[in-house]
Amino acid sequence: MRIGVPTEIKTEEHRVALTPAGVRELVEHGHEVVVQRGAGVGSAIPDPAYVEQGATIVDDAAAVFAGADMIVKVKEPQASEVALLEPRHTLFTYLHLAPAPELTQGLMDSGATCIAYETVTDDRGGLPLLAPMSEVAGKIATQAGAFALQKAAGGRGILLGGVPGVRSGLVVVIGGGVVGVNAALVAKGMGADVLVLDRNIDRLRELDLLLGDGASSVHSSTLAIEELLPQADLVVGAVLVHGAKAPHVITRQQLGLMKPGAVLVDVSIDQGGCFETSRPTTHTEPTYEVDGVTHYCVANMPGAVPVTSTRALTNATMPHVVRLADLGAVEALRADRHLLAGLNVAGGKVTYAPVALDQGREAVDPLVALDALSTAAA
Repeated sequence: MRIGVPTEIKTEEHRVALTPAGVRELVEHGHEVVVQRGAGVGSAIPDPAYVEQGATIVDDAAAVFAGADMIVKVKEPQASEVALLEPRHTLFTYLHLAPAPELTQGLMDSGATCIAYETVTDDRGGLPLLAPMSEVAGKIATQAGAFALQKAAGGRGILLGGVPGVRSGLVVVIGGGVVGVNAALVAKGMGADVLVLDRNIDRLRELDLLLGDGASSVHSSTLAIEELLPQADLVVGAVLVHGAKAPHVITRQQLGLMKPGAVLVDVSIDQGGCFETSRPTTHTEPTYEVDGVTHYCVANMPGAVPVTSTRALTNATMPHVVRLADLGAVEALRADRHLLAGLNVAGGKVTYAPVALDQGREAVDPLVALDALSTAAA
């Protein structure tokens, strides 16, 4: 199989979907790898490092798509990339389709087989290809929030860790998953007072053990959030519903409960955002203000630290990339129910039920979609 790696073109995205180690592994399995010139530069990987491991460098995305059977990326394809997809392609990347009906339609029209990192599962019920970026995003969320609280950045002028004789800031984390735990750990390390909210009682017990002294767990409810908002200096939204749009846990009206200059960081923005007033921002212009409250809603937070995040992501994705290349997409998906859970679009149909539900579309059973692909290929 020929695997193509285009340069990411989403605003301020510097990650790359394959490292030289990944090229080496694919080549050793008998596959060919085509990398767009400069694709790895933002992650401190020069073109010669790919060539040394057997990759071919091409000048533009059109050459990558034309010469590859499978396209591996980091972020969802932009419009110019969707236009290059064909039915023969397998696309393996983050998709986050639930809040993006136009992208969904574009992928359906392309006829490509589209597998989303964020909905691939594992035996423990986790999301192993989302987890490493959730770890990065959770840590960045607290760092970014701490910076936004500085007066020069438009915040209240709060030092999260406080100093002797001056109280620490209060960080409220809504959602106790991977993002929430990492946000809480960094906030705790900074010396802040930390509260983590979640609806799952068993998870709250786990959080008490994971976070230890210096952080407390709270059962999440609308009333609990409203009672905490007047006290909070930084609120991190870390709500996840697998593959579906994030619910709003803070409304526009509830912003009035918060202190002027307080900060909201919405890590759920890729899935539509968990604050009613959230809208996607970029690393170039990461914040905006609504009713005196600063919002940080960067849609690709891990893109700020590509040297770290590229390697963390590819460590997780490479076994699946190799399996897809070795077996072909249809057989690899049939053989692995966890990889099959990542199939979002195939043969012009939506195969992931939460996306179909959010967009008012009909979902097709993924195995039925694969059978149709096999019939069409025959």
